Amino acid sequence: MKLTQKFALGIGTVYLFMGIMGFIPALLTQPDGLPSYIDQLGVVSGFGYLMGLFPVNTPHNILHIATGLVGIVAAVSLDSARLFSGQLGIYYAALALLGLVPVANTFFGLFPIYGLDVLLHGVTGLLGIYFGFFVTPSLLTLFRQELKKDAVSGDVL
Repeated sequence: MKLTQKFALGIGTVYLFMGIMGFIPALLTQPDGLPSYIDQLGVVSGFGYLMGLFPVNTPHNILHIATGLVGIVAAVSLDSARLFSGQLGIYYAALALLGLVPVANTFFGLFPIYGLDVLLHGVTGLLGIYFGFFVTPSLLTLFRQELKKDAVSGDVL
């Protein structure tokens, strides 16, 4: 298993568990009074702070579960793990940037992406970009290795 596949499996597992934990009421902390920015949040079902740190709601948890499942499935092959990691990096880096903008930090009323979510999504985005675009050997290098393994006489390429 290549390093990018391990990353896809690991980040998929982390996000799957975070999404599931968001549905466990004992792990959610409710704020004493709802802050003013919660009024901007259109979907307040299941709102709380996961482990007292990360603001989540039901759609946010569903998105984390979907991300986790796709990551676990993508870890099956190197190509799919690279695609997943690169796309995850782009999308989650964009979410982190949106979380810094006061108008968009509730993703236009769907789910909260402010506070420590900005840090979580930013780190996930940077790691995804790294593993999706920089860490893995190029496809040409892998192709050459396969040809050399299968070659009968002389070097190919």
